Amino acid sequence: MKAVTQQSAMTQQFIPLRDAFLRWQCRVRQISMRENFGRPDDAIKPRLTLNTDSEPIGDIITVLSRTPSYSKTPEMRHMVQSIFDPSQRREKAIQFFSEIYYQKFLQFSDTLTAAFSPNSPVAEAICAAKASSLTFENYGQRFDLDCSVSTLTKNNPLFQATWWHNKLFNPHLLPGTVILGFEPDWSRSSAEPNFTTNIIGELE
Repeated sequence: MKAVTQQSAMTQQFIPLRDAFLRWQCRVRQISMRENFGRPDDAIKPRLTLNTDSEPIGDIITVLSRTPSYSKTPEMRHMVQSIFDPSQRREKAIQFFSEIYYQKFLQFSDTLTAAFSPNSPVAEAICAAKASSLTFENYGQRFDLDCSVSTLTKNNPLFQATWWHNKLFNPHLLPGTVILGFEPDWSRSSAEPNFTTNIIGELE
């Protein structure tokens, strides 16, 4: 997948909209962990509209993962495999993500991921459309991302990062879970207000 194989080039290239979005995402996800016990809100659950439709088909829960160079997937996998009580595992995960995980936005891939149950008709419809838009709106900020969509294979680093991230919060995650990658076309995406920093300031 291009988003994985070209991460080094991406992080060296200045794309204002992408960088503004990643900075915002890191901050709102840190807030979710610190103040909402990891519960996703509209800044993490975008409205999804297929390129063949004019109306959203619903909200999806997205995961923002680090690039392979900065991956913390081994640490997430270790927590899942070593902490057997689901409530303790969730508590440890919230602590892990609340601290420094989201501190540096340039360590993250701009490809968002989402998990769907096996044989999900929604996932099938998204894949059939091949492209969709994601609308994130919260904290006085909106981003509309025009994305290409692909099904991630199990050996894809973003699949692994998403799987172990979700397993920390959902002990019943099914083996056949489908994970889709949403890769934004930044030239066709937008923000309103444009590149705002009024939301929540810098990461702390």
